[in-house]
Amino acid sequence: MPKITQVIKRSGAVVPFNPDRIANAIYRAAVAVGGRDRKRAEWLTEQIVQHLETTTPEGQTPHIEMIQDAVEKVLIENGHAKTAKAYILYREERDRRRREEGTWLSKPSENVPWAKTWQILNWAVSHELHTIEALNQRILRGEFPQIVHESEEAYERDVNVATDIVAEQRNDLKIVLISGPSSSGKTTTTIKLEERLCGRGMCFKALNVDNYFFDLEMHPIDEFGDYDFETPQALDLPLINEHLKRLSEGEEVSIPFYDFKTGKRHLDRTPLKLQEEEILLIDSLHGLYPAMTKDIPNEMKFKLYLEPLMQMKGPDDRYIRWTDLRLIRRMLRDDVHRAYNPQQTLEHWHYVRSSELRNIIPYISTADHIINSAMPYEIAIYRPKLIDRFAEWATMYKQDPLREDAHIRAARIHKLLQAVEPVEDDSPIPSDSVLREFIGGSSLEY
Repeated sequence: MPKITQVIKRSGAVVPFNPDRIANAIYRAAVAVGGRDRKRAEWLTEQIVQHLETTTPEGQTPHIEMIQDAVEKVLIENGHAKTAKAYILYREERDRRRREEGTWLSKPSENVPWAKTWQILNWAVSHELHTIEALNQRILRGEFPQIVHESEEAYERDVNVATDIVAEQRNDLKIVLISGPSSSGKTTTTIKLEERLCGRGMCFKALNVDNYFFDLEMHPIDEFGDYDFETPQALDLPLINEHLKRLSEGEEVSIPFYDFKTGKRHLDRTPLKLQEEEILLIDSLHGLYPAMTKDIPNEMKFKLYLEPLMQMKGPDDRYIRWTDLRLIRRMLRDDVHRAYNPQQTLEHWHYVRSSELRNIIPYISTADHIINSAMPYEIAIYRPKLIDRFAEWATMYKQDPLREDAHIRAARIHKLLQAVEPVEDDSPIPSDSVLREFIGGSSLEY
């Protein structure tokens, strides 16, 4: 029996001590710097546990900070400086975000597209959609179809602007990257953008970067058996970059195939070459991540970023969080199309959000154009679909310190949905709406 059986979290909660969490954290840090040796991570964990059992006084429960200090010490002493650095940087970033949570910073974040959000807020105020109370009043006046029309029109204008910019640069471009965090509407927007550009005589070939996933056994996994596909290091970034460079130079490459049923990648499966006037179209979470396209000259690539940048105040007089909208969207989509129930999506979301904050959000400023995919009416549609489930989850996870993230999100979204007028009839929503990607009924082929 191990000497240490419990650990004290930062919140003060006492939870079971699970060495697998340490091994997973080490492996995730190793993956971030190109390592893939899970056995080594497990061996290092054994050294850390031995160190903790030797240094922890009899009868004392170690604090999480003490355990993390031990991880850093053992990594460095065993010659894993790069992994230790990745682990330390991630730890410091988490600590910084905790200190800033709930506070107003004197310096605006560089990760927020302020000019774009101001335009959206101005639009929301002029359309009486800047607060849930204002939205409710319009719904109660029978204006839901008009709200849908106004919201869809604003999104379509954004897509048209992106179309104009790409068309103007057509002679130099070789790659168009449509990027953004999970459930931001990339698939629908990619289809719409391609349709418009093809109408202007431009030709595209699509590249699915999911085929560049490493084998499933090489992905980090937590103590609940949940794999982390959200990090860019889940993809073979050097191979993607190599293929993109060669394609942009007119060469032919052999694209791999990833079998999601077996979790295995098969190399050199499909030949691909760009013809003289063809442009590569890529829909990817990590299209802005530098390593994916580092050898492609900037003038050859156009980077489009999507996010539901809703500017609407909720019941607590704070703006609705974009990540909460995307969580709901992913719940609905995964439940229908990926046999992944909403509760699993909620429990996995901390991986999604953690990767976004480290690997997507910091690169927003490198985008050439930003599209707002939020529909101010969408929360009214979500209420009847999920409010009971969020109430259930908020209660279920309340006393579970290992699911603290799930509880916080569930309680916050339940409060949000309680405040909005429900709309059951989604018939006013166009069949090609970006929202149909998530609620179903789309006329587009995904």
